[in-house]
Amino acid sequence: MRADHASTTTQTQKPSHAATRPGDVRMLKSSDLFGTDMEVQIAHDGTLYRLKITRQGKLILNK
Repeated sequence: MRADHASTTTQTQKPSHAATRPGDVRMLKSSDLFGTDMEVQIAHDGTLYRLKITRQGKLILNK
């Protein structure tokens, strides 16, 4: 997995993941979530989940 942390935003531009209108869905890059790791933990409603990148490059969410 390539870790690309270069920012393409300037002070006058909104980040690419910012919702621009009400109802828009915010987009996050997996590289922003994972960095160089292959697994992250997500806490949701008192439960801890694991989001993993498989060897095939797919995402799997486990409780």
